[in-house]
Amino acid sequence: MSGRVRVLVFVTAAGAGTQAVEDAYHRISRGLAGTPGLLGNELLRSEHDRDGFVVLSEWRDLDAFRAWEEGESHRSTTAPLRPLQDRSRGASFGVYTVQAEYSGRSTAYAEGR
Repeated sequence: MSGRVRVLVFVTAAGAGTQAVEDAYHRISRGLAGTPGLLGNELLRSEHDRDGFVVLSEWRDLDAFRAWEEGESHRSTTAPLRPLQDRSRGASFGVYTVQAEYSGRSTAYAEGR
């Protein structure tokens, strides 16, 4: 068992438009509702490249993410965003384990869980 995991999927609106990105994000998010281990997700838009987006999802742990990723519904659920993935950086996504964190106003340090 590992600590919390964040998955970043890099997306571009170039050629498709920002509405296409937002529509795909909302469609996928509705399909992911109730997925075991998924703590939530966000659609982030770059302030430096207005066509650049990142979908950030947070998972209870790596085992939960991998179980979903290897499951039957993964590819069909995420299909609407696949054509919009930004492959210009090589990998179109990254998986990161929370190694350390500080919360809000607290100066208390917490190591990865």
